[in-house]
Amino acid sequence: MREIVLDTETTGFEPSEGHRIVEIGAVELFNHLPTGKTYHQYINPERMMPKEAFDVHGLGDDFLRDKPVFRAIGQAFLDFVGDAKLVIHNAAFDMKFLNAELKAAGFALLPTNQAIDTLMIARSKFPGSPASLDALCRRFGVDNSAREKHGALLDSEILAEVYLELVGGRQPDFVLAQGNRSGQQANSSLATSGDWRPRPRPTPLPTRLTQAEADAHLSFVDKLGDAAIWKKRG
Repeated sequence: MREIVLDTETTGFEPSEGHRIVEIGAVELFNHLPTGKTYHQYINPERMMPKEAFDVHGLGDDFLRDKPVFRAIGQAFLDFVGDAKLVIHNAAFDMKFLNAELKAAGFALLPTNQAIDTLMIARSKFPGSPASLDALCRRFGVDNSAREKHGALLDSEILAEVYLELVGGRQPDFVLAQGNRSGQQANSSLATSGDWRPRPRPTPLPTRLTQAEADAHLSFVDKLGDAAIWKKRG
């Protein structure tokens, strides 16, 4: 099963208001393992960068001026994506920008059902809890210390780890952090070996048991008498 974990950076929030994509980053997974293949492209948006957007991703007019325009890279992007599922955090945002760019350049659009929205998955699994990428990194113990500003490739690498936590398929040696980030291939001999041992988390996750739930459990056990297995030690 081939999946592409994808992120974009843009000049604003709405393509209908003239905003454009300035960066695309993507990581290929096959059967929930990184293949080492990535796609990364900076794009000249053919317009000025608003300060608000620059403050988010740090991509300015001078840096983007000599980068290719979208119509020059659109086919290469589509060739990389193919018919793989697109794993995106807040997929509606990125898909509307991608399809606006594809339409304007005369390329075929991406079907909306090709996208898997990790934001919706997180909200369904953890209703009422924060579901931003940073919040999910904290929940799952995914290292995002390199994420000083938004960057499409770095964010897609981080999202790949978060996604596999969300769907329960993360491998113990699936790590795109630290030296493996920025498109370098993860240690494939570890990732595919059958002789692995789960590593302990550097920082244990906090308990999800509330005090009220703990008190209710103790009350229930007390009613079972001294023979209750929960009261036995050793």
